[in-house]
Parts: sequence; C-alpha cells; structure tokens
Amino acid sequence: MLIPSSLERTERGLRIAWSDGQVREYSARELRDACPCATCREKHAAPEPPPTMLPVLSAAEARPLSIEGMRPVGSYAYAIKFSDGHGSGLFQFDLLRELGTAIES
Repeated sequence: MLIPSSLERTERGLRIAWSDGQVREYSARELRDACPCATCREKHAAPEPPPTMLPVLSAAEARPLSIEGMRPVGSYAYAIKFSDGHGSGLFQFDLLRELGTAIES
C-alpha cells in the first residue's frame, strides 16, 4: 500500500510526496469536489435544479476555498477541513493517490 511520506501546504492547496517517490499536487477545490462523505455523494447524485432557480451561497461558500486543517485517521486516511466549514469526509490514501496532478520533482 502506498502511503504519504510528506505533506506540504501550497498556495493552491496541498502537495503530497508518496512512498514510491511520486509527488502530487491537489487544489482545495479538487479535494472539496471529490469529498467522499455521504452528504456530498447524495448532493452529487441529486438532479440539477431548474435553470431559473438562483443558487444561494453562505458567506463561507462565497470566499475563496482553502484547506484549514488535516488530521490523520488511523493509518489509511486524512480528514480534511475546508474553509467553507465542511470537514466530514475521510480521504483514504487510495482516493488521494488517484486525485491530483503528478509533478516532476
């Protein structure tokens, strides 16, 4: 199993170096959009609202999105807290490895 060997916050979000030497970068938006929690999965599966319905954003949702904190969950995942107040998703290492963009080190 691949595991993170180092984490670094970046201007855009997060950089993870993996145990096989690969380094990947993740934007806060990409991670937030990929949140695996039940609430987010349900929201993504819901039908699109009619085009005449205007969205309503909270003050937190209107600000630029950022990662406010992370904590390990066991030895298999991270819980990530976002600036919009969301923080219930557990990002398992397998999911994190699939996301992001590989960068040359």
